[in-house]
Amino acid sequence: MKIIPAIDIIDGKCVRLSKGDYNTKKIYNESPLEVAKEFEDSGIQYLHLVDLDGAKSRHIVNQKILESIARETSLQIDFGGGLKTPEDIEMALNAGASQVTIGSIAVQDPKLCYALVSKYGPGKIILGADCENRKIKTSGWLEESQIDVLSFILQYKEKGIRQVICTDISKDGMLEGPSIDLYQDILGNVPVNLIASGGISGIEDVYRMKEIGCSGTIIGKAIYEGKIELKELQNFIENA
Repeated sequence: MKIIPAIDIIDGKCVRLSKGDYNTKKIYNESPLEVAKEFEDSGIQYLHLVDLDGAKSRHIVNQKILESIARETSLQIDFGGGLKTPEDIEMALNAGASQVTIGSIAVQDPKLCYALVSKYGPGKIILGADCENRKIKTSGWLEESQIDVLSFILQYKEKGIRQVICTDISKDGMLEGPSIDLYQDILGNVPVNLIASGGISGIEDVYRMKEIGCSGTIIGKAIYEGKIELKELQNFIENA
């Protein structure tokens, strides 16, 4: 199972939110690149990089940070936030992202997303299934829909998507444990590589995600608040 630390960016800084609420912003480091290098030094190979300014503005804002992390580390970066057009996706990939995560446009323009999966292949496109009460939310979690998360994932699985990041927004940043029932439901009904996101509170949650069959786990606030030490993640990676 992949260990995927998260770096969320607002105003060029490494931040975390609670339940996606921009008013709960907490700055952890002025330099996302410095944080990324710390992850790499701990044996981590992957990074989930989210342009929260971009998600709110509906276009990429922090491209330069993506470029610097891609240039100065060997981390495999999946990038999301503000990807609304084919040009945005091309920009992110050219800036050094190994993969891009599409969420809002997957709801708003399915035909475009089908075309993107066809053009770039399922290895480059990750479906972002961010939900609250099992309903998909978009635009930096500021807009609601009535789309059921399982139906949403099934729809895109049929069009070739293989990787899904699923975030239970009610758990995100709360350090109260992940949404195990939701992930088990998805894994029991759709043959996808599921990356769990939201609620990780300690190293035991990481082992639990592996146990239920997740292909990856995104970890954010638990690292920044010292609930999980980078050494613990290094040990997990070495023993996997």
